[in-house]
Amino acid sequence: MRCRRLSVRATATPSAEKVKGKIQRINANRYVDPKSKLEWSHDGKRMVLKETEQQKINPIEKMKLRKDPLQMLEWIEEMAKQDFETLDASGKEAQEDIDMRLKWLGLFHRRKQHYGHFMSRLKVPNGILTSAQMRVLAKAVASYGSQGCGDLTTRQNIQVRGLKLSQAPELLRGLAQCGLTSLQSGMDNVRNAVGSPLAGIDPLEVYDTRQLCIDLTNYITMDQQGNPRVTNLPRKWNVCVVGSHDLYEHPHINDLAYWPAEKNGKFGFNLLVGGYFSATKCEEAIELDAWVSEEEAVEACDAVLTTFRDLGARSSRQKCRMMWLIHDLGLERFRQEVEQRMPGKSLERAGTSLIDASHTRRNYHGVCPQKQAGLNYVGLNVPTGRIQASDMFEIARLAEEYGCGEIRITVEQNYILPGIPDERVESLLQEPVLTTGEGFASPFIPFPGNLMKNLVACTGNQFCGLAMIETKAQGKALTEALEATMDIPADVRMHWTGCPNTCGQVQVADIGFLGCKTTDQSTGKKVEGVKIFLGGKIGHDSVLGTEIAELPCQHLLPYLQQLLEENFNAVRKGSLSEKDKQAVERWEQFPFNSGGTPSVFPPNENGKYVTVPS
Repeated sequence: MRCRRLSVRATATPSAEKVKGKIQRINANRYVDPKSKLEWSHDGKRMVLKETEQQKINPIEKMKLRKDPLQMLEWIEEMAKQDFETLDASGKEAQEDIDMRLKWLGLFHRRKQHYGHFMSRLKVPNGILTSAQMRVLAKAVASYGSQGCGDLTTRQNIQVRGLKLSQAPELLRGLAQCGLTSLQSGMDNVRNAVGSPLAGIDPLEVYDTRQLCIDLTNYITMDQQGNPRVTNLPRKWNVCVVGSHDLYEHPHINDLAYWPAEKNGKFGFNLLVGGYFSATKCEEAIELDAWVSEEEAVEACDAVLTTFRDLGARSSRQKCRMMWLIHDLGLERFRQEVEQRMPGKSLERAGTSLIDASHTRRNYHGVCPQKQAGLNYVGLNVPTGRIQASDMFEIARLAEEYGCGEIRITVEQNYILPGIPDERVESLLQEPVLTTGEGFASPFIPFPGNLMKNLVACTGNQFCGLAMIETKAQGKALTEALEATMDIPADVRMHWTGCPNTCGQVQVADIGFLGCKTTDQSTGKKVEGVKIFLGGKIGHDSVLGTEIAELPCQHLLPYLQQLLEENFNAVRKGSLSEKDKQAVERWEQFPFNSGGTPSVFPPNENGKYVTVPS
């Protein structure tokens, strides 16, 4: 892309009422392209596959045909009153409701690893929460007792764990009352709208992404009421809005990315499309050669999304992501389909990028000055994104007492606290949760090591039935052992994922770990292992890493020490402190091949274990 660097945005934000009316008009449009594979149902309540398109469809499509998942909104109260085991044993439809359709409400049953308990995935536009919202979530997690915990995700989001179905209606009501929702956050729906974690406070800001992320979320969920126009997609779909030269938003791994650009003196966005990860293939987003004004941004989302909805494949789940449709149609034909769905059936060619491709990505950890004089934001490391009720309450307190009452989440599963006055910084840095972590499951350090600061991990087999290894505790333990034994001169991004679905995004990491079963050559036995990826990059020179090795998890420490020496200029320490030795010992005592599960790794601990298998 051609680039012209501007320090400020040239246009005024459209009024809230005008945008709200526009979103209502978009969602009131019930027109469906004749080429679409879908049509409105006879009762007009949902979109269904046409009868002529119902051959050779995958099992998820058949499940959606049998019963509208969005109607779970009407049934959740009654379901919650029933004995769970009795409901679960009542037949196939009930099991499909529990394991599949409830995901349209953001409720995920953990049948294999945590039977009878659910995870709730929220929508947190731009990853920004108020302290009041965080307290609502903390109260919910606390009410789930020893089974409760939370996770920060790679989409600037929060997942709450440990609730029972009987507790779901109360959680959904609590979310609605504080302005949050979990609607349409799972399965064949649009995921959380990602924006710049420094939106509105960045001294080098190109675009304040906050309002557009909110607008996109309101459009997608129909103001948190559920949107039948876009709840029957071929597969999940990701969207982000770029606001900084740093590309904190990771636009190249989204189905749709808004890239700030200028055309004829007017601010708007170039569109990138098709980025995705899957178990069989990963691809970066490509330029659509299209520019839309800020005023048309929501219409552009609708045009791209309904193109995917109407024409995307419904056969093999591995071939149903939007990039497959782009390849099938060809980029120009795909663009034409998007253009036909835009207002006036018009889509301009790409404009001049406002993002500086020569910019070096900044570190957001620690204390950084905002563009508002006298104020700072403080980036905190949350190891692998795991959070507990106690530290959620504490972060809410710190945000109010020291800042502006706001908590921000990054795609690296970390926190940012904005609005800290100069004179309050030192006091904040002395708070126990930011130093020793005393009284909490783990500290959230503002100045972490060069490995720990960007450590990312998916859920792992502690909760996820698809994962082949435990990721969060293992990733944390290995990172601590590496930092204890090595001097690492620069940031190295390590990502862990438990299965080929790569929720931990290992392909974009400097070093990625993908869980697998492998053979331990010393014993000849099948054990928990990882496929190691090297060379992934984010930002302007983004590239996907390549697989270089496969080995058992218990053999990772010496291998990674050598890998860091050879590729990242790391040097082994000459001597180890007592604290360093303890970190190595924790790794050596790690319960490898335990099968994960909450019985080995308690939900209310961060990276600790209580059972060491023999």
